[in-house]
Formats: sequence, structure tokens, C-alpha cells
Amino acid sequence: MNVDELMSAAKDAMTARSVFAEPIERDGTLVIPAAKVRGGGGGGAGNDDGGGGGFGLSATPAGAYVVRDGKVSWEPAVDVNRIVLGGQIMVVIALLVLRSILRHRS
Repeated sequence: MNVDELMSAAKDAMTARSVFAEPIERDGTLVIPAAKVRGGGGGGAGNDDGGGGGFGLSATPAGAYVVRDGKVSWEPAVDVNRIVLGGQIMVVIALLVLRSILRHRS
């Protein structure tokens, strides 16, 4: 695969289809899942007809649009890992502040 083919494949991969999934309809409610999509690629050529390239694509759930009774609402996806990490960071900061206060008092 040459660099032009690689870039063409990357362009094809990063379309609205990779962000919005097929709508799902149940009991009169339409759900359109959405994702955050990031990608990047690169390539190069050498002097002796050598070369190479690569492309990466990352997608994480963002949420879904819900259409019910003619009204559209956004339901965000909950990233439990991010919430847990945020809590851990806050605990570490609190412990460091507490240690600093106790050292200052003694």
C-alpha cells in the first residue's frame, strides 16, 4: 500500500458513519448513538524504493440523541473510569495538603 492509498483509506475511515451509528427504533423512540472519533496517520518513502506508513483510529462513546414524541434530547455516555480517576486524584491532593498542614503545625 503506498502513501496515497493509505491517506485515502484514512479519509474514508473518518466519516460521519464512524461518529454516528445506525439509528435504533424501539416502541416509538429513536436512538442515534454517537462517538468521539480521533485519528492520525503518516507515511514516508526511502531512497531505494522503500517506504511505509500507518494509520490509527480511536473511538469512544460520547452519548446518544434520543427522539421521543417529536423532541430531541442528548443523553451523554458516562465514563466511569474517568470519574474514578478524578476521585483518586482528588484524594491524593487532599492527602498531600493534609500532610503539608500537619508538618507546618509541628
